[in-house]
Amino acid sequence: MQFVYWLLCLGLAKALAVIPKDQVAKHVLKLYRSNRAPHGQSWMANNCKRLVGLFHQKSVAVKKLSAAAKAVERDQTLTEDERHFRVHTLEVFQKELNESEHLVYQAVHSLQRALQGDYKDVVNMKESSRQRLEALREAAIKEEQEYVELVAAEKHQQEALKIALTQNKTLSFLDELLEDVRKAADRLEEEIEEHAFNNNKEVVGVNVEAVLRVEEDEENGGKRKNKSKKREAEYDLGLSMLIDSQNNQYVLTKPRDSTMPRADHHFIKDLVSVVMLSLPCGWICTSVGLPPMFGYIMCGVLLGPSCLNSIKSMVQVETLGELGVFFTLFVVGLEFSPERLRKVWKTSVQGACYLSLLMVGSGLLWGQVLRIRTTQTVFISTCLSLSRDKEGDSDYSSVLLGILVMQDVQLGLFIAVMPTLIQAQSGDLDSARASHFLFGGLRVLYLLAQVVLSLAAVLLLCILFKSSIIGPFYKKLHNESKGTKEILVLGMAAFVFFMLTVTEFLGVSMELGCFLAGALLSTQGHMVTAEVMSCIEPIRDFLAIIFFASIGLHVFPTFVLYELTILLVLTLSLVIMKFVMAVAVLTAILPPGSRHIRWVVSAGLAQVSEFSFVLSSRARRAGIISREIYLLVLSVTTLSQLLAPVLWRVTTHVWVTRTERKTVT
Repeated sequence: MQFVYWLLCLGLAKALAVIPKDQVAKHVLKLYRSNRAPHGQSWMANNCKRLVGLFHQKSVAVKKLSAAAKAVERDQTLTEDERHFRVHTLEVFQKELNESEHLVYQAVHSLQRALQGDYKDVVNMKESSRQRLEALREAAIKEEQEYVELVAAEKHQQEALKIALTQNKTLSFLDELLEDVRKAADRLEEEIEEHAFNNNKEVVGVNVEAVLRVEEDEENGGKRKNKSKKREAEYDLGLSMLIDSQNNQYVLTKPRDSTMPRADHHFIKDLVSVVMLSLPCGWICTSVGLPPMFGYIMCGVLLGPSCLNSIKSMVQVETLGELGVFFTLFVVGLEFSPERLRKVWKTSVQGACYLSLLMVGSGLLWGQVLRIRTTQTVFISTCLSLSRDKEGDSDYSSVLLGILVMQDVQLGLFIAVMPTLIQAQSGDLDSARASHFLFGGLRVLYLLAQVVLSLAAVLLLCILFKSSIIGPFYKKLHNESKGTKEILVLGMAAFVFFMLTVTEFLGVSMELGCFLAGALLSTQGHMVTAEVMSCIEPIRDFLAIIFFASIGLHVFPTFVLYELTILLVLTLSLVIMKFVMAVAVLTAILPPGSRHIRWVVSAGLAQVSEFSFVLSSRARRAGIISREIYLLVLSVTTLSQLLAPVLWRVTTHVWVTRTERKTVT
């Protein structure tokens, strides 16, 4: 009770600040005795006297500060800068006194609100906690601003001392030159400073949160020796990490001082680790007959959160991997050749479409049984219907290649439709469906019409580029790049980025623009395609390694081990189902004289394509699929890279053996 009445005394202190201390103490003691408190009169009187005395001293100090500021403004012996500096310093100190008094009354108000609340009401406790959090955030902003002002005042004071010292001695020509450069640099820093914090803190939707600032030496548990604090701050620029209450980690993206060069050493170390570990992992997988892509994924698993947890700039690594997706789709577009599909175009189109429809149909059936949303089942089925490219020069290679190329076209169309699926998953569309089914259906039709119009605009633009721009553009690059490939590589990369920017502007995904860029260049002939491929393929391979390693960051071995039985059953069922579907479709569409190749072609179509990683990551980011479905798709796709090649080798060996026997007979 003593503590409570002392706080009530704080609440009355401001109103009674003009009353003498003894009267305030007597008034508090009267309140205290009215509640029949047996002890503590002297304690209460002393603390109230001290509190009121502090408030009185504060009022006197504020008046003196105001008078001192007015005296400085009237002092004509001071320069304008010196006068402004002194007044500013006095105002900062005055603001500090007022804020300290305000915090006392704010604490009293918070305690009063907490005592009046119901401890059984969680909502009331939550609201009180939110109000305290908002108050602390506002106080943190004010304190940060005061600290920045004090730092600026200290800097100004140091500059004034330097000016005073330089006036007492003769400067050399070099000193005068450096002084002019320093002043110009200060003006430049003031001009380019954006004041992002002050400009954005009042924006609607912007929240102030508490974060932890972790320096590199603190993160590693070590201590640096023989370094001053200023030297440490300069050394750690760009290396500090911020961690919020949700355990999200942030790194510096744009510094306040743009005149000082910085580097994200965390990202450099992460990139070095990925490249160095990808080599032995890919080498081992190639030695045992597995795709090197599986080794790159395992590299990400080893470096990711589930094992070594050595990747600090995970978002930056994944962002760099996105460039690998762009250039991979560009190479896919380069390999798209209508001339190679003329002989088997009918089989390719029918086979790819029938397989996709069968996969989507079976996915919808399983979705109804397992009660999965229709959007998720359609998306998962489309992802898993894609197959991985196979190389070969046998009789079956043209049919297999034709179906795979048509699947690449389907991939581009599906990527183009993905923004519509994302909008269809939004909350406003769900609420519209819940309120009126007809309105929801019309909204879906409207979104599909937008996609069709966007695709039509992209198609017209591609026809225009093919007829009048691509040829002269490439010839100019080819002529300028004689003796060096830099101009050609830069021109191709710029063309890819231009196309993805155009498609994104038209409301279609960027990935479709990369595919169309390669397809447009493939129309210029085999020589052009081969030259571009020789320049772009090394870049594509390096960035694709980063992409597959970033996929491995989200593959958790513990999850695979816990659900190994289920994952193996799902993977085997998927591979067998795709094989059976492919056999049935090829039996129906192949002519009787070519049906003997249906087994080996079906085995080639049974493996899941690496583009499933691309689509699933896009869907998870957009919220189309849940976390559990994303982990299942990643795990099943990864395991299929192990199981499907076995089926491919066995089927190919049997087919080659039978072919040789027929040739001998």
